[in-house]
Amino acid sequence: MAASSLLSLMFLISTLLLASSSLSVATNPTTFTIPLSPIFTKHQPSDPIKTLNSLASSSLTRAHQLKRPKSKPPLTKTKVFSHSYGGYSISLNFGTPPQTISFLLDTGSSPVWFPCTSQYFCTDCDIDPSKIPLFIPKLSSSSKFIDCQNPNCAVISSINSLSGCQGCNCSQACPYSFLYGLGSTLGLLLSETLDFPEKLFTNFLVGCSIFSTQQPSAGTAGFGRTPESLPSQLGLTKFSYCLISQRFDDTSESSDLTLYRGSSSDAKTPGLSYTPFRKNPVSNDSAFREYYYVDLLKIIVGSKPVNIPYKYLVPENNANGNGGTIVDSGTTFTTMEKPIFDAVATALEAEMGNFSRASANVVASTLFNLCFHITGLKFEKIKFPELTFEFKGGAKLELPVGNYFVPVDVGNSSLVCLTIVTDSTFGSVGPAIILGNTQQQNFYVEFDLKNDRFGFRRQTCNIK
Repeated sequence: MAASSLLSLMFLISTLLLASSSLSVATNPTTFTIPLSPIFTKHQPSDPIKTLNSLASSSLTRAHQLKRPKSKPPLTKTKVFSHSYGGYSISLNFGTPPQTISFLLDTGSSPVWFPCTSQYFCTDCDIDPSKIPLFIPKLSSSSKFIDCQNPNCAVISSINSLSGCQGCNCSQACPYSFLYGLGSTLGLLLSETLDFPEKLFTNFLVGCSIFSTQQPSAGTAGFGRTPESLPSQLGLTKFSYCLISQRFDDTSESSDLTLYRGSSSDAKTPGLSYTPFRKNPVSNDSAFREYYYVDLLKIIVGSKPVNIPYKYLVPENNANGNGGTIVDSGTTFTTMEKPIFDAVATALEAEMGNFSRASANVVASTLFNLCFHITGLKFEKIKFPELTFEFKGGAKLELPVGNYFVPVDVGNSSLVCLTIVTDSTFGSVGPAIILGNTQQQNFYVEFDLKNDRFGFRRQTCNIK
């Protein structure tokens, strides 16, 4: 869709919506607990290969967008649910009185938005329309649309060239368009109250989306590093989560997301290994500034470090943000630029000497890049080589086997496939490695915003 056409559509939506609606930080440590509910997809996965292929494809598509975000015009506890689309959701209460909405937990983006009004339409979205929780602004006495003169409109327009009021006659409300790897969403910027049982946050900036394409969840809660993100707006000092193992279904099981606000000491959480966040290697007007960069120094297969060129491990100090590693809860499978992946794959193949590597034709049917034949053997009985990510400061992410290999049946062949993926079309643009949620499962991870560090320890995540 051309930019002019999209802006015209956004203006039309603004006119229709406003015509149909009648709308007119504490310093002490704080904790909140809120109820959550899962998001159900339209079709439950019946074919495991199709499900895994879809997740591999979506991980690569999202990686393309995270690496080239502007290449196209575009203590609180809450339970975290896993879903068949490979993501994790939380639920938040917005409005007066509060309306409960589900969100995708996303550390790779910053905007917060929800499906909004009875006019909401989602195309190519694998969600049962009757089960999409909609926020209805006219039912909330605290809803207020942001106009084009509001400074917050300029904040949103700096994220995406199709957001904000430039190029159109937007006299009433500030339109936005957010582009994701799996699609996009557009709507109008809203000021609303975010309701926790222990505290109300007024004037929270949230997107009231009217139209979406290929969005796998009801909304998105951006936990990135820029001002419009949920942590920034709430003034969080840190947040942490523990992701339960994915079954790639819409399970009712969950774990906790914990938000910390107010004064916080420099003390480290017992048992955690820490690595510092990098100061983002980009200018303030770059989309890469919302990512959580960490210094990955080594990838170790078995007991041997993989030979990876330095330029991939450390981001360039320029506006492109090329190279380096980011942590992203919204990507399912970790993605690597091809030279890194090839080096890791070669090392794994050498360690898996008793198992033959699946042919390119067989692997092509899975959308994974590296698989081994294990016909006649049980996955649980196989001794796999260890896979370790070593970060600056000595922190080592020693992955359990289930976090990097998955059993797959293709015809009469039984395979194990690496749940790290690559694409030859990536190119050396943007982060070289995106650490996805599959590799974070059954780790307690902490984003210490006050002290600019990322901490983790392996543990079985509590299932609620």
